[in-house]
Amino acid sequence: MSVITKSNPSNLTLTKLMQDCPGRLEKVFSHYLTNTPALALKTTMSYCLENGGKRLRPLLIYATGQAFNALPENLDIPAGAVELIHTYSLIHDDLPCMDNADLRRGKPTAHQVYGDGMAVLAGDALHTLAMQIIATHPGSLSIQRRLHMVKVLSTACGPYGMAAGQAMDLTAMNDPSISGDLLMEIYRLKTSKLFAACLELGRLASPDDDEINQRALQQFGDTIGLAFQIQDDVLDMEATTESLGKPQNHDEKNHKITYPKVYGLESAKVKVNALYLEALEAIDYLGNQAQLLRELMQQMLERKG
Repeated sequence: MSVITKSNPSNLTLTKLMQDCPGRLEKVFSHYLTNTPALALKTTMSYCLENGGKRLRPLLIYATGQAFNALPENLDIPAGAVELIHTYSLIHDDLPCMDNADLRRGKPTAHQVYGDGMAVLAGDALHTLAMQIIATHPGSLSIQRRLHMVKVLSTACGPYGMAAGQAMDLTAMNDPSISGDLLMEIYRLKTSKLFAACLELGRLASPDDDEINQRALQQFGDTIGLAFQIQDDVLDMEATTESLGKPQNHDEKNHKITYPKVYGLESAKVKVNALYLEALEAIDYLGNQAQLLRELMQQMLERKG
C-alpha cells in the first residue's frame, strides 16, 4: 500500500533528516552527560541512548517543525527530550517486574548488563533530564513555549498518559475478557499520547499559533499512535527476533491480550491500514507543507521491526 501522494517542495528530504537526526541528538545528550558525577549511572544511560533504534519520535518532531518553519536548533530541544523519555520507558518496560525482556534493539537490556537497580536509576535520570533539557538547553525558544512544552510532555508521559497506560497494561491486559474499547484506550494512553505530543512539540518549536493546526496534528498523532501499536502486535506475531531486535512472541509468552488476539490477525492488518489512511486525512489540508510527515508515515507503515 502506498500513501505518498504529494511532492515535497522543501530541500530537506526524509533520507537527509534520518541521516542527521542521530548526530543532532547525540550533540544534545553529550552536553549533559559529560560531567555526570556517578560514572556507573552515566555508563548505563549512555549504553541505552547509544543502542540504536529508529528515533521515530524525534523524527516526528523534526518533520512537524519543518512543516511550520521551526529552526533546527529549537527542534533539537524537544527532540532530545522525547528520545530520553522514550528510552527511559523502554528501560523500565524491560525490567523483570514489568515485561521481563532480555533483548532490546538486538542487544542485552540494561538490567541484564548493569543490574535492576542501575536500570531503574538510569530510567529515572533520563526522565528528569528530559525536563531539564526543555528548561535549559540553548535556543531561541521563549519561556512561554518552554513551559508549554513541559506541560505537553509531562502530561503525555505521566499519570494522564503513558504511565497510566502501562499501569492498565499490567492490571488488565492479561484478562481474556478485556473489551475491545478498553484495549484501545490502553493503546491510546501508552502509545498515542506520546506520538501526539511529538507533533505538538514540533509545532511549539515553530512560530505557529493556529488552533486548527494544533487540532489536526493532535488527531494525526492519536491515529498513527494506535496504528503503530496494533502494528507492533502484528509484528510480534509475524516478524523474526532478528528483525524486531527483541524476542518474537513476547506478548504471547507474557499471556497478554492484544488487538490481533481479540479481533484476529487479518483484521488487525486491515485496521492498521485504515488508521494510517485516517491519519492522512487529518493533515491533507496542509498540502505539500506536510509532505515529510506523509513520507515518515509511509516508513512506519512499511516497517518490519
